[in-house]
Amino acid sequence: MHEMSLCESLLGVIEESARQEGFTKVTCVRVEVGRFAGVELPAMRFGFEVVARGTVAEGARLDFVDVPASAWCFDCGQTVVLENRLDPCPLCGGVRLQPSGGTEIRLKDMEVI
Repeated sequence: MHEMSLCESLLGVIEESARQEGFTKVTCVRVEVGRFAGVELPAMRFGFEVVARGTVAEGARLDFVDVPASAWCFDCGQTVVLENRLDPCPLCGGVRLQPSGGTEIRLKDMEVI
C-alpha cells in the first residue's frame, strides 16, 4: 500500500511547517490528487488517520481536490482532458496520447491553529 508512504511524507511536510511556522494543531489538510495518480483515496484517508496519531495533525480532516487528467495528442496536436488513461482523444479519436497532467499529488493547503 503506497498510500501509507504518501501519508508519512505528507505528515513530514506538515510537521516541518509546524516547526517553522509555530502552529500546534492542524484541523484540515487539503491535498490535490491527479486522476491518474493511482491513489486509492479511502486507503489514503485511513493511512493519514493512522500516521497522524500523536502529532499536530491528529484528528485533522483530510480533503481531496480532484485534478483532471490531461494528455497531448500526437495526431491532432492538442492538449485534451481525459476521464480514463486509455480513452482516445475526444477531439480526433486518436490513440497516440502522451499524459501531461493528472499524475500529481500535492499538499494544497492546511487550516491550522
